[in-house]
Amino acid sequence: MVKETEIKLRASAEVLKVLRAHPLLNERRQGEWQSGPLYNQYYDTADRDLAGARVALRLRRDGDTYIQTLKSRGQSVAGLSERNEWDWYLKNDALDLSLLDDNCWPAELAELDKQTLQPVFTTDFQRTRALLRWEREGEVVEVEAALDEGEVRTDSGSEPISELELEVRQGPAVALLELAHTLTQELPLMPCDISKAERGYRLFDARSFNLRLDQPQWQADTPVDEVIAELVSQLLGRVQRLAEQYRYAHQWKLFRELTGALAQLRAAFAVFDLALPRSAASPFVGPLDALLAAFQPLVLAGWADDVEGEAARRAAEAEFDRQLELPGWGAMFVELALWLQQRRWTQNRPPRGDRVANLTLERWLLAATGKEIQELRVPHNNDSEHMVSEWLDQLPRLGRLHMLLAQFRQWLEVSEPDRLFGELNKLQALLEQYPQIDAEQREPLLAALRKQGVRVRRLNAWRELNS
Repeated sequence: MVKETEIKLRASAEVLKVLRAHPLLNERRQGEWQSGPLYNQYYDTADRDLAGARVALRLRRDGDTYIQTLKSRGQSVAGLSERNEWDWYLKNDALDLSLLDDNCWPAELAELDKQTLQPVFTTDFQRTRALLRWEREGEVVEVEAALDEGEVRTDSGSEPISELELEVRQGPAVALLELAHTLTQELPLMPCDISKAERGYRLFDARSFNLRLDQPQWQADTPVDEVIAELVSQLLGRVQRLAEQYRYAHQWKLFRELTGALAQLRAAFAVFDLALPRSAASPFVGPLDALLAAFQPLVLAGWADDVEGEAARRAAEAEFDRQLELPGWGAMFVELALWLQQRRWTQNRPPRGDRVANLTLERWLLAATGKEIQELRVPHNNDSEHMVSEWLDQLPRLGRLHMLLAQFRQWLEVSEPDRLFGELNKLQALLEQYPQIDAEQREPLLAALRKQGVRVRRLNAWRELNS
């Protein structure tokens, strides 16, 4: 068994040609680029038992060589994945089931009859590869760079493969991210958190691609520094998976969820006080704000079941595609993965930031939520229409509260935190509608805002957090 560490970046055929001639890759390249076809047959049962156990079984033909491979699915964030892999070289193109023993075979499949394994899909592509070598901080790094073009194919459909794959052969995983970040600053490369096997299964069932990472095992006494690391990793993974699925399916619901995940990621950079200093968040705040400024108005306009709503939904597809054609998308998210890997928010942090970072989740959460609630200006029955601009100024604060309560409310020591979350969400939704509506609709919306403000003020949790 080996530990496979790699990063996948989607690229157009034109970008793959540019990469083959890229000065940085050719400066580090050992020998010439080598090109040839790879034919891959994946196996599973009719009931997709292997997919359910999060493993993939493949038989590859590379020239005259046959390789049987079993892979665990692992976790992937911003295209960087780590998983276990077992490879066996065979004499012919038939599976050797005897190799699938207890040393590699998942315990949950112990009772599975391996004779029921059957071909399910293929991933055939042309791979152009080269070994890269360089020195990083006195350590030799070796990475295989592979430019893959082809398709995933089932009996009922297919999906193109066009991507750069970088895999560590020697050296630290962070070197992969540094190389990927340099490339994404120049070229439109999309971090890809879906394996070729997962693409095959998705052709059978679009819902088979998991849109979330495994949930962190937070506890009330988890230190804030670990909360930051796990929360940002969770939100980054969520954004990347939603972006991948929206690119594939173009379902309106996915665009809405993607925009919501981007908003939560943006809010995460503003709730940890000096434990996550502004200087540490600055590379991401501007790009995230720009994305939200482009996406959020389309989400709001797209709710309408009329011609304007349909136009907004079409515009959302065009805007998303436009963003993927710019280097900024890949550069920001790969840099964020690098930021997590190096725990950059902890570097050059003031002493007070270290003290906040060592607080427990429960203690920090109560203070962070209380601060936002105490500074929140909610509508009142006696407020005039002239107060609308002040209410709208509260949308960023409501966004931060949404993120805090969406992620952590089970550890918030107040009365009925679920109800607080729900009523604040209603207030936020009403406020977001205001700039989108016609003048004749504003009076009923103002009345609804005042009424919702009163509901929020009457909550026991509101009173406790304001005391």
